[in-house]
Amino acid sequence: MAGLGRKTDVGGRRVAYRRRVTTTAPPATPTRLLARARLVPPRLDVAIASLFVALSVMEFFVNHDVRSPHEYVISVGAMAVLAWRRRFPVAIAFVVVMSNIVTNPDGEFTVLLSLVLVSFTVGAETEPPVSYVGLAVVLVPFLAAMIRAGLVPSDVAAAVVFLVGPWTVGTVLRQRSARADEAISRAAQLEREQVAQAAAAVEAERTRIARELHDIVSHSISVVTIQTQAVRRRLGPEHAKEAADLAVVEATAREALAEMRRLFGVLRTGNESASLAPQPGLAELPRLVEKAGSGDVTVRLEVVGEPFELPPGADLAAYRIAQEGLTNALRHAGATDVRVRVRYGPHGVEIEVADDGRGLDGSDPRSAGHGLIGVRERVALYDGTVTLSEGPDGGVRLVATIPVKETR
Repeated sequence: MAGLGRKTDVGGRRVAYRRRVTTTAPPATPTRLLARARLVPPRLDVAIASLFVALSVMEFFVNHDVRSPHEYVISVGAMAVLAWRRRFPVAIAFVVVMSNIVTNPDGEFTVLLSLVLVSFTVGAETEPPVSYVGLAVVLVPFLAAMIRAGLVPSDVAAAVVFLVGPWTVGTVLRQRSARADEAISRAAQLEREQVAQAAAAVEAERTRIARELHDIVSHSISVVTIQTQAVRRRLGPEHAKEAADLAVVEATAREALAEMRRLFGVLRTGNESASLAPQPGLAELPRLVEKAGSGDVTVRLEVVGEPFELPPGADLAAYRIAQEGLTNALRHAGATDVRVRVRYGPHGVEIEVADDGRGLDGSDPRSAGHGLIGVRERVALYDGTVTLSEGPDGGVRLVATIPVKETR
């Protein structure tokens, strides 16, 4: 990396030099090389192997039979390599079995217990057919020795209990662990998909809101342009300066309208064109309620307070919120009675949609928030609030508040 520089004079000029300092990686020690090759065993396995080595040494001194030094070294070495049993399960099982054949004619407890350990490890750490090979490596020599000594049923039972049993337990644990890992992976994938779908839904809803607001703002700018032009033309020669100022306002409004059209070109999809129909507002809410109340579902509209005119954007947002709440109640709640209440207050308007359906549960899309994406995005434009909760008499209650103090 670059180090600190220094300055010097060259021909009367001060020239700055930067010194390059390169950092090298630390030398590769044998421990680091083994760690990179995954040859360093876990500490728990080292501790278990150390315990087996200690037991083998104790049995060597306790056992009164004379054993040759090379048998002692083989036995201790076989116990020591148990530290790598999870890295090389079949190979370590073979080493332990060979050690048992060579050094353990009397069936010492430590070596036999190590056979149980490697049988479990083979089942837990290897997949078929390798796990079957590992079981055969442990079981076949054991049975062969018993056959040579005269096979009895109790010996077969012992082989099943002490060798096949641990291998079976290890296999079951491995399968359960694999299923658990698969379930965790599926859950993580599902969570990622849900997050992506929610983000896509938010993006789509914001684009839809932007397109609707484009129509409202474009209409407002058009009105400003027309009225400015009309006022400018009514001015006489004595108001030439005012007329020039209005001409600038008119030109600016036309430029803004052109930019809005370019914005719609970015937001539109396919061959979509600007809508010529006026955007709906709360005045169209009775018609929406009338259309929704058909069949076995009763939909009621209540208006509380003195209605007042809302800004076009807020009026559209209030209508869309009521429409979304009504659609969700009819689609997901299984309700027979739905109440839409619009409450006008001194600081804004509140839209409430309540039903007598089954309420929120894990299967209801609204409980996960997906049904509220459009509502939340529209309310957020006006710094409002939205809540979705259980109704006092069952069902679901959606309440959204849009503060519009400037309209009063």
